[in-house]
Amino acid sequence: MRWALVKVCVAVTTMVALAFLLPLGLMVRETARDRAFSGAERQAAAIGPALAITGDPGELTRALASTQAGAAGMMAVHVPGHTAVADGSGTRVTGLTTIGTPRATSDQILGAAAAGHPVSTGVPGGFAYLEPVAVGSGGIAVVEVFIPNATLSQGVVAAWLVLTGVAVVLVLISVLVADRLGTRIVGSARRLAGAARALGAGDLAVRVPQADDSPPELRDAAAAFNAMADRVVRLVAAERELAADLSHRLRTPLTVLRLNAAALGQGDVAEQTRHAVDQLEREVDQIIHTARGRSQGLIPGDGTGAGTGADDDAAPAPLSCDAAEAIRDRVAFWSALAEDEGRDWRLSGADSDAPPALVPVATADLGAALDSLLGNIFRHTPEGTAFAVDVHRAADAVIVMVSDAGPGIADTEAALRRGHGAGGAGSTGLGLDIVRRVAESTGGEVEVGRSAILGGSEIRIRLQTAPTGTRSPGSRSRRRPAPRVRLVR
Repeated sequence: MRWALVKVCVAVTTMVALAFLLPLGLMVRETARDRAFSGAERQAAAIGPALAITGDPGELTRALASTQAGAAGMMAVHVPGHTAVADGSGTRVTGLTTIGTPRATSDQILGAAAAGHPVSTGVPGGFAYLEPVAVGSGGIAVVEVFIPNATLSQGVVAAWLVLTGVAVVLVLISVLVADRLGTRIVGSARRLAGAARALGAGDLAVRVPQADDSPPELRDAAAAFNAMADRVVRLVAAERELAADLSHRLRTPLTVLRLNAAALGQGDVAEQTRHAVDQLEREVDQIIHTARGRSQGLIPGDGTGAGTGADDDAAPAPLSCDAAEAIRDRVAFWSALAEDEGRDWRLSGADSDAPPALVPVATADLGAALDSLLGNIFRHTPEGTAFAVDVHRAADAVIVMVSDAGPGIADTEAALRRGHGAGGAGSTGLGLDIVRRVAESTGGEVEVGRSAILGGSEIRIRLQTAPTGTRSPGSRSRRRPAPRVRLVR
């Protein structure tokens, strides 16, 4: 847009300059021509009194030499009734004696004398101004003034250069004005576009400043964008608060479950039930704290896009856990149910004596992802179907593979899309989506395939542990760039 405005102003200013300066240049040329002929007329009038007094060639020669044109050799007088002298001081013309340096032909001189009024005629190198003058003897003399071509165009080149300079200055001024105007418009549009990109990337605190030098239309657009962003913040905060409230309602049935679990007495089943109730209560508490904490951080404080949290400018604490330990815990939990259903299972790469497999994921999130995968095995495969969990450590990632001996997953692409899993009755289709989001939060990925050993499905989770720039060439992670919180300026 900026360059388009500059081009339009250059085109318009150039046309206006040409429309005014071309006629002005032509007028300057005509003025120079008129000035040259007026000067020739004055020079011819200067010799008129001498012709009225005397017709003597000597007197006329001295009078001719006293004029500016005569001294420069650009003036001649053609007097009737005189003949040329032998020393070359005069030139014989039919019926006339010429004094000075003539340029016109005899026919042109006689034609001017016969016309009785001044005549301008073209001669080699310029023009000759011929003015007939009555002399005392009763005849008609012709005064000839030579006007060179250089005199006709004297000052025209300088005038054209000045006019060209004026045109260039006008174009430059228009370019500066257009650039200034374009900067205002483009700057406001870029700020609005940057804010839209930031909002799309998840920066709900971004706002567009309404600069006074912006066009009214863009100020209105900025105000509408800010109102929309505020509305989005309120909607998201309301949804998260609703999630927290709904989770809080689960405390009542959880309390009942805890009381019932306490009444079960001792035994493995009772202990597993109490453990499951404790874990469920912790998960609900975490959901409430997370939802309400994010909701408070979304509320704008002073209209500038800053949140009201106590540590808005502080970087969040990095998440990390030992993947091997978290996987051992969850496999141990599901192993009891596997024994009840007669399922063979295997865990490799996550022994207690193995080195830690640190990944940038919260323990609860990684546990929820593994619970989703193992829960799918128990829910969608027949009893007695074996499964295995393998943990591999790479230079820049930890790879977790969960495989089973079931029928496998028919549509792997639909399984990874949120809410599209064909899990049957009671399935929300969110299990693999939870796993995918946990993997992609580290810059990793999830792959669904078929197990080469067990023959059923195999879910491969890649949890990235190294920065994107230091990954091995074979890594195919699709890391989503983390949105940055910033104010659009």
